Amino acid sequence: MPSPDQNAPPLRRRGARMRSAVLAATVDVLTAQGLAGTTVGAVARAAGVHETSVYRRWGTRENLILEALTEQLDAAMPVPDTGRVRDDLATYFGALARLLATAQGEALLRLSVERDDTLPDRRLPYWTERLERGAVMVRRGVERGELAPDTDPGLVIEAIGGALFTRALISGAPLDEHLATRLVDVTLTGALPRTPAGP
Repeated sequence: MPSPDQNAPPLRRRGARMRSAVLAATVDVLTAQGLAGTTVGAVARAAGVHETSVYRRWGTRENLILEALTEQLDAAMPVPDTGRVRDDLATYFGALARLLATAQGEALLRLSVERDDTLPDRRLPYWTERLERGAVMVRRGVERGELAPDTDPGLVIEAIGGALFTRALISGAPLDEHLATRLVDVTLTGALPRTPAGP
């Protein structure tokens, strides 16, 4: 009986090239076949690598999909620096709304919150890093005096992102950039510098 590697296509890539090819193939297969059809075998065939090589590097199908979609998310959502916190956040969360409206974005969100024995060590670092990326924009707004000095950057990011995640995961209501801007405005209203009360 031939081994799985003997049935696999020739290994054409190694190292960084192999990683890039596999992650790109993961997103392609996910788009075409959906989450259920995104198996390690399907990804390996699409990338032109051995299935055992994929397992060796990522360990599980869930880890592979999460890394591929995380990389896509970070590429789709660079942290802007427009000079205004409102514009930064509206741009950032507008990009998130567009991504969550796609099959890849929904899959990323579901995988990143799913409770699974293969994922606990990855979920906390994943969300910590995402929150920190967003918090940078809020801190800049505080430093420029646009927001109150005691503003909690993480809470601001959670308040805006949480509403988008609720729509994506629960309500199914439309996701669009205008929604993201409205959420930013509502959230920032509570973080504006406050005028001291009179005597």
